[in-house]
Amino acid sequence: MFEHSTDYLRSYYSASSPAAQHRRPRLEGELDVDVLVVGAGFTGLYTALNLAEAGLKVAILEASRVGWGASGRNGGQIILGFSCDMPPFEAALGLQGARQVWQLITDAADEIRQRIARHAIDCDLAEGHLWTSVQARRVHLLTDWQREAAEKWGYRELDFIPKAELGAYIGSQRYQAALLDRRGGHLHPLNYVLGLARAAEALGVQIFEDSQVLRYTENADGVQVHTAQSSVRAGRLVLACNAYIDRLNPQLRARVLPVGTYIIATEPLDEALAQQLLPSNHAVSDNQFILDYFRLSADRRLLFGGKCTYTGREPRHLAQGMRADMLKVFPQLAEVNIDYAWGGHIDISLPRTPDFGRAGPVYWAQGFSGHGIVPTCVAGRVLAEAIRGDERHLQLFSALPKPAFPGGEKLGALLQAAGMAYYRARDYF
Repeated sequence: MFEHSTDYLRSYYSASSPAAQHRRPRLEGELDVDVLVVGAGFTGLYTALNLAEAGLKVAILEASRVGWGASGRNGGQIILGFSCDMPPFEAALGLQGARQVWQLITDAADEIRQRIARHAIDCDLAEGHLWTSVQARRVHLLTDWQREAAEKWGYRELDFIPKAELGAYIGSQRYQAALLDRRGGHLHPLNYVLGLARAAEALGVQIFEDSQVLRYTENADGVQVHTAQSSVRAGRLVLACNAYIDRLNPQLRARVLPVGTYIIATEPLDEALAQQLLPSNHAVSDNQFILDYFRLSADRRLLFGGKCTYTGREPRHLAQGMRADMLKVFPQLAEVNIDYAWGGHIDISLPRTPDFGRAGPVYWAQGFSGHGIVPTCVAGRVLAEAIRGDERHLQLFSALPKPAFPGGEKLGALLQAAGMAYYRARDYF
């Protein structure tokens, strides 16, 4: 599976960021750099920024546009942690190793805010994330995590909110309780990723769009990378392709499955209705296996996300189906129009753990499994450190299991779809 385009998909994000969308040139001819990054999404840009700040000569090749994939289409939620949560890290790395990973996560949440301030990125940053429980029998997951975070990881930024107090945060009867992460938040992801690109270019990073990498070969000096129109010699190569790795590296491709996920955006709401829905203006996600997530945009639209598909195609009647899910949460939006519906692919790993690693001069990070904004910032630091000679953090992530999907992408998609159907039934029955 590979998609690319010279134009952004129609979404609320692309429609609300035209002033920030600057077209970059296609690379033609030859180029010589210290590090070449493939992919101008969060992972690639964070890595390039860290390397450029250290004085390395860096270029990025992007098949489509900066932030064209999941980085520019996602829910915009700043959620601390990886999709797999912390138990797999502790099982593979021990308590001390897992504590190092958690420190990287909290540092990344701080780095995001520092970069927004330092580079003056206008991306509608708002503070606070709510993790909610739809079912009473799952409220203990919230309190369990609050206790574990404090006792094991030294994280005390979580406040438990019982149902009786939830009305001050969410105008919905659907939820039984919530956990507020004061260091979570939300932002406009496309404006943010475009801001990161401008910051990287200000440091000398060259970014080329419409420049799909077709193949690369390793040699004594590093790697030789080829597009249809150009060739790049680089001492190190970073594969930051995620769901769009395609045939560039079959081994990495076998370890992630591209999964579709979707978002709708309502028309702008009047101020009173927006205040009724989310009085605290926090981002929200639930703890169902197939979760819903939502937040308000700066112009008071409700952005509501969820669903998963494995066919590579957008579901029929996407807006209507997503709207029905939204009305389960907020029936008061029954007369509100949907202005945008869009989706894209995320890179799911089989155990939901991230896949960071190195083989010779080639480095990679993938398998974010739906949690991207903070974990990709972790990846950018870890890869940049390793390229500069400090592999301690990369070795932590390299110790995690990295199984391939059995039977390849097609069978893997069928198995995942069957598994998700089982968990969806378990969510409700």
